[in-house]
Amino acid sequence: VQLQASGGGLVQPGGSLRLSCVVYGSTLDDYAIGWFRQAPGKEREWVSCISVGGTTYYGNSFEGRFTISRDNAEYTVHLQSNNLKPEDTAVYFCAAQRYGRYPRTCPRTYDYWGQGTLVTVSS
Repeated sequence: VQLQASGGGLVQPGGSLRLSCVVYGSTLDDYAIGWFRQAPGKEREWVSCISVGGTTYYGNSFEGRFTISRDNAEYTVHLQSNNLKPEDTAVYFCAAQRYGRYPRTCPRTYDYWGQGTLVTVSS
């Protein structure tokens, strides 16, 4: 299973970006997908996840601003990021874990990771 994240870029504070994570080598149906980010000099931070059944979870800093969704037919998970702030600047990674046995929950660990996409929020 391979993942490719895209959609990052430079955006002004208050702007929006839609990040995408495409899964290759497998159907998406049986995988929970998580988004993480890592800012320069900081530890990796969990952002959001979507379960196999479509249940969504968000970190405290992202609830109400970010929306995760999945399109199994397109092998893609999106992270809509609104009202972006300079502190959201980071490399954003998506990750996958086979989790069909638990369709409403997200795993704590992920076996498969994408390469990351850089989000820069600056005026």
